[in-house]
Amino acid sequence: LSDSWEAVSLELEQWAVCLRQLEDCLALQTLLSLPSPRPPPGGAVTRLTVRALLEAGRGGVADSVSKWVFLQDLAPGQLRQLLRRGGADRASQEQSAAEPGADEESQEDAGLKTAAELLCAVFQRFPCSMSPDLLSAHCCWEYVVQWNKDPEVGRYLSWAVEHLRQISNPHIQHGIGVMMWSTFIVKRFSAAAFLMEKVGKAPKDRLCRRDVGMGDSAMTSFLGSCTQLLQILMEADVGRDEVPPPALAVEEVWGGAEGRSSLAELALEQRPVHYPLVQHHVLLATLLHAAMTFNLRSARPLGLFDSKGKNAFFKDLTSIQLLPSGDVDPSLVSLRQEFLLKVLSGWVLSLGETGEESAPSSVPGAELWPSLVLDLGPLLQVNPDILRRHLVCELYSQGLDRRAEEVMLEVEDREVLGSQLLVLTGQRLSFALLHTQTRPGMELLARLPPVLCTWLKAMVRERSATVDTRHHKLQRTVYTLH
Repeated sequence: LSDSWEAVSLELEQWAVCLRQLEDCLALQTLLSLPSPRPPPGGAVTRLTVRALLEAGRGGVADSVSKWVFLQDLAPGQLRQLLRRGGADRASQEQSAAEPGADEESQEDAGLKTAAELLCAVFQRFPCSMSPDLLSAHCCWEYVVQWNKDPEVGRYLSWAVEHLRQISNPHIQHGIGVMMWSTFIVKRFSAAAFLMEKVGKAPKDRLCRRDVGMGDSAMTSFLGSCTQLLQILMEADVGRDEVPPPALAVEEVWGGAEGRSSLAELALEQRPVHYPLVQHHVLLATLLHAAMTFNLRSARPLGLFDSKGKNAFFKDLTSIQLLPSGDVDPSLVSLRQEFLLKVLSGWVLSLGETGEESAPSSVPGAELWPSLVLDLGPLLQVNPDILRRHLVCELYSQGLDRRAEEVMLEVEDREVLGSQLLVLTGQRLSFALLHTQTRPGMELLARLPPVLCTWLKAMVRERSATVDTRHHKLQRTVYTLH
C-alpha cells in the first residue's frame, strides 16, 4: 500500500512540475508574441515548448528575452524604465486610472503598459534565470551580434556597451567584455588603426568601408565604443579581486535544463586580463577616436608608440606582453605633444562653429575632451601645462574668452603664457586700430610710439575670432594684459 501511495505522490509531483513549466512557458510566449517594430527572423514568432526551453540550457530564457528586447528596439534606458514600470504598485495605477483623462493616456501607451506587465510577470516566474545581471549580459551579447551583422548601425554597439556597464558583478562583466573584444571587436579595431597609419590622417568614407567594413561616421562611433569597452574591462578587472564569483542558480522546476553552457558560465571561464595591456589599448583607442572625431590631418596614432609598444597591440588581452617602460625618446614625446595639441585645437574649432560661447558643440560628448586630453598627457609623458597653455591660446584665438579665463586659472607657468597671450592681444589691437579705420582709432594710432606701431602692423591674424571688435571682446582683451 505504501508503494502505491508513493507512486501516486510522485506522479502528482511530476504533474505539478509540468503544470508550472507550462505556466512559465505561457508567460514567456505571451511576452515574445507582442507586436514589434522589427519583423522576427523568418517572419513568424518562435513557438516555445517546455522541451525547447529545457534543451536551450540555463541561459535559454534570458536569451529569448534579449532577442525580444532587440526586436522591440529598446535602448538600455527604455528597458530599465519598463522594468520599473512593470514593478510599480498596482494600487497607484488604479488610482491614476480613476483620475480624469487617465483613460485617454492609458490608451496612448497601452502597448508600453502591456509590455511592462508581461515583462514583470516573466521576471517573477524566472527570478534566477532573469536576474538583472544575466538579462544585461544577454542583451549586451545580442546587440553586439546584431552590430556585427550591420556595423553601420553604431548604436547597436553603443547599447551593447551600455548593457555591459550595467552588469553589477565584475566577474560576469569581465568575462562578457573579454568575449566581446576577442570575438567581434579586435579585428575591426586593428584594421582601423592600420588604415589610419597608412593614410596618415582620418580616412575618408570610401577607405573606411573598404578596410574596416563601415563608413567614417560609423567608425568614429565604433572607436568611441571601443574606448568605453576597454575602460569597463579595466574597472571589472579591479573589481574581481573584491567580489567572489557568483553562484549561478536556476529555478527548481527548470533544474533539468540541458544543452550548451550558458553565456554567464562561459563568461566565468574567461581568464583575467592583463591590466597594463588593456590600459595600453585604451591609449590607442582614445587617440584613434580623437583623430576621427576632429578629422585630424598628419595623424598616425600607431606612430606615437615605440616598437615594443606597437608589438603589444592587438594581442590577446589575457596574455603577458612586453610594454614600454621608463623614459621615452624625446622625438616621440614631441610627436605625442603635437598630436594632443591638434586634438585640443580641433575641439576648440568645434566649439567655435556655433559662434557663441554658451552654444553646444557639434561633437557628441565635446565637454569631456579637454579633461581627457589633459589626463592623457602624463600617460604619454607630455607636460600637461603645455597643453593647458595651448588650450588657453586656442580659446582666445577663437573668441571664447570666458572659457579661456577658466582654463587659465590652472596654468602653472604664467610667464610663458603671458608671452603667448601678448601676441594674441597684438592681433586684436592691430585689427581694431588698423583695419576698422575709425577716427578715434586713427588718432590713438598717431600717438603711439613708432616701435609699437611697427609691431602692431606686423601682427598677422590667424582666425576670424581674433579680430572681433565688439566692445566686450576689446574689454576682455584689456583684461588679458593684467
